[in-house]
Amino acid sequence: MAPHVLLVVLFSALLHAGWNALVRSGADKFLSTLLVVVGAGVASLLLLPWLPVPHPSSWPFILASGLIHVLYFQLLALSYRNASLGVAYPVMRGLAPVLTALLCVLLLGERLAALAWSGVGLICGGILLLALATLRQRQARGAALGFAVANACVIAGYTVVDGQGARASAHALSYTAWVFVLTAVFMLALTLARRIPLPLKTSHLRVAAWGGLGSLASYSLVLWAMTQAPIALVAALREMSIVFAALIGVLFLKESPGRLQGVCVVLVCLGVMCLRLA
Repeated sequence: MAPHVLLVVLFSALLHAGWNALVRSGADKFLSTLLVVVGAGVASLLLLPWLPVPHPSSWPFILASGLIHVLYFQLLALSYRNASLGVAYPVMRGLAPVLTALLCVLLLGERLAALAWSGVGLICGGILLLALATLRQRQARGAALGFAVANACVIAGYTVVDGQGARASAHALSYTAWVFVLTAVFMLALTLARRIPLPLKTSHLRVAAWGGLGSLASYSLVLWAMTQAPIALVAALREMSIVFAALIGVLFLKESPGRLQGVCVVLVCLGVMCLRLA
């Protein structure tokens, strides 16, 4: 993987961990999630007049991705209701790269070298070790872990869909913007249909603005990277966000660090090195 692609994905990972921390820190996890989605949708809508229209072949991917992302955000909110950032986030993101790699091999015919598979395995192993270490502190319920595992499958699904869609669109940012606009429309429609009360406050604008911009920038960068490198490798490398999320959880959300976190960081970093060499 080229150095500039690696740096872009790492920056995307940092942004991703940041907006997830915003959702986890909110009192109402569903409201926080909706604010991020709407914020990203509004930012995307403002960008669309200056972006090219995605290639027609990418529109089925855009529609599918918008629908899949609604399920993703629903499961995200459910996971964070009963689990700390240090548990739910690693489980979701730790399982996803392996599932993504398998889907890419089975559906897209991507072939990974042994060193690349080693990198994927080290990253996933380190991430799941972090989740296990935090779980031992009894910071999560069984239901929350179930939602997190289910969301890992959803993440793998939309990663493959969006990797293909971004390549077909010929413009990763335009593709991402349309996906986020559709996701916001679908989420708002679902919220209205379910008659969920939304006690909005002025302070929620910060979550919508920063979370939305962080989500849009993070995903645009990672989809661009998928046009430059194999989808499975980019998906695995992006999970460096787990390390960033763990640090945010400890430093800003006052979550207790586990003894195995240092081992997790080492394993993930070794995995990143393998992907770089691959």
